[in-house]
Amino acid sequence: MPAPRPTARLRLICFHYAGGGAHAYRTWDKHLPPGIEVVAVQFPGRGVRLTEEPLTNIDALLPALMEGLTPALTKPYAFFGHSMGALIAFEVTRSLRRQKKSLPVHLFVSGRGGPRERDWEVKFSELPEAELVGELERYGGAPKEVLENTELIRLMLPTIRADFKLCETYSYVPEEPLDCPISACGGLEDFEVKQERLDTWRDETSAAFKLRMFPGGHFYLQKSEPSILQTILRDLQSFL
Repeated sequence: MPAPRPTARLRLICFHYAGGGAHAYRTWDKHLPPGIEVVAVQFPGRGVRLTEEPLTNIDALLPALMEGLTPALTKPYAFFGHSMGALIAFEVTRSLRRQKKSLPVHLFVSGRGGPRERDWEVKFSELPEAELVGELERYGGAPKEVLENTELIRLMLPTIRADFKLCETYSYVPEEPLDCPISACGGLEDFEVKQERLDTWRDETSAAFKLRMFPGGHFYLQKSEPSILQTILRDLQSFL
């Protein structure tokens, strides 16, 4: 996990994808200067929170997230979310605005189309085990050795299904655009989340919007980690 940096001037708070965990950001601090502290959020049902019931509805997740995040919002901060994490980062930001709290200086959304559109046509949460594992392999969402380990994948599937259910049951509620900048990022070979879908995030901000594409598929972060972190650093440079 990223090491704490108490003297950092800014926190980069990261939200993971469906079926993932905070470990997705375990190496990010190695590519960022001391002025940025990486904080990786862990949702229920995985990692150190494995014994907790995973949540299937974003409205149930948000209150606990808001409470848990409060100690991390004591200095300037930015949000980064990939796939499901992008949706959650966006809704946390809107919740903070409704509570009249300070907003992130920048919102980075990755690997997901804007919140006004449907994420997937297929209900992944309801697929039979073999079909769901096949979809995970197609997206590149887990190492092959994990997907071929029947005992391990059956341990993980309830949390994966819960995460997909959270995305499938999400319903966008219209509000005024955010006044913090948004950067949308994606993989050039992502067969599901193409550039035009990422571009719809521009409707969610009245401030600056940027769209960046990187080599790789849906999980391009694994292939392009140094590149995207340099991009994030450039966008945050004025706050360091």
